[in-house]
Amino acid sequence: MELSSIVDRLDEELRTDEYADLDASANGLQVGPEVAEIERVAVAVDGVRETFEAAIEADADLLVVHHGLSWGGFDRVTGRTYDRIAPLIENNLALYVSHLPLDGHQELGNAAGVADLLGLEDRAPFGEHGPEHIGQRGTAAGSYTPDELRERLETNLDTGGQPVQHLAFGPDEIEDVAVVTGSGVDWLDEAVDVGADALVTGEGKGKAYHEAQEAGIHVFLAGHYATETFGVRALQDLVEEWGLETTFLDAPTGL
Repeated sequence: MELSSIVDRLDEELRTDEYADLDASANGLQVGPEVAEIERVAVAVDGVRETFEAAIEADADLLVVHHGLSWGGFDRVTGRTYDRIAPLIENNLALYVSHLPLDGHQELGNAAGVADLLGLEDRAPFGEHGPEHIGQRGTAAGSYTPDELRERLETNLDTGGQPVQHLAFGPDEIEDVAVVTGSGVDWLDEAVDVGADALVTGEGKGKAYHEAQEAGIHVFLAGHYATETFGVRALQDLVEEWGLETTFLDAPTGL
């Protein structure tokens, strides 16, 4: 399949253009020729030297990632930036990136994947970011105790062997859960406003402890990487439906 056709399909499905003014990430095709034939696609959370080399080893023609190379552009392609980009150019490996568009997708996105894992029902968009939402919330089919929810996350997520941190300030039974993956504690106030019992996210900030304590809400910090494998895995399934060979490159950080 032509690279341009894959890019167009992904951009349409992920509504990439709608996030152009909202996201620091340069979403879409970040590295690639005007014309290329793609037979094998690799997916990974992070576009870094480790995953570039793994994609090359897997004989991939295209790597699709959540975290790409360009966050507002480059001043110079030298030093570490040059060393990171060089394998792509030298091995004709194209790079496609979807950051907030993949967070916000209500079926294929990262938050949707976490919601699936937790068995949430009656879902609605959550995590306002301008006119878009980058998360999801819903109601547990059967309520969780705080320990049960933490254990479910810890057992099923690729945390790199790290425990799920839990700010245990909410009720004894958790029914309403809000999810913003990655670095999502900035949406804690919104979670409180909508009446959530818990906010599930990836990593925290120091202020979140006292904010959660004062608001009486649980916060589960399950790891930035661990909460953001769902989106690229969903894109892997989608690309396979298009008739392409795929591989998932796992590079957990424990963070």
